[in-house]
Amino acid sequence: MSPRHLSSTGAAVFATAVAGVLGTDVRSDWYTRLDKPRWQPPGRVFGPAWTTLYALIAVGSARALDRAEPEERRAYATALGVNLVLNTGWTWVFFTAKRPRWALAEILLLEASTLDLVRRTRRLDPAGAVLVAPYAGWVGFATALTASIARRNPSA
Repeated sequence: MSPRHLSSTGAAVFATAVAGVLGTDVRSDWYTRLDKPRWQPPGRVFGPAWTTLYALIAVGSARALDRAEPEERRAYATALGVNLVLNTGWTWVFFTAKRPRWALAEILLLEASTLDLVRRTRRLDPAGAVLVAPYAGWVGFATALTASIARRNPSA
């Protein structure tokens, strides 16, 4: 059986994905000139990784919302919304504003928000938390990558 809130969480992560794509330009001269670490995955990895993570976030969050009481549901939905805004925000700060150091500060907030989202999900639905947890891992990796790029490109 499909979670009751899957259409709303699915729509929210879809909107986040679209907004993120609109703010990303990996072909820009600015981005291609950045000094990036060797351990950065190839560009072709990011699309499938984010698609998978967004699907997991939608299902895991829907499961949590399905099990929440009305007050908990509002708090969880707010936390999810803030998280997805931060998720999109990183893309726009990094790629559009071309501010890796600001993006590092922003992604630290995103990681804190993501860990909080996993915690909230676990409280409501442990199985849902298992679905959302890889997102926290990926954002942690993205934080390290952003920190490396910011350090390697101090004038960017």
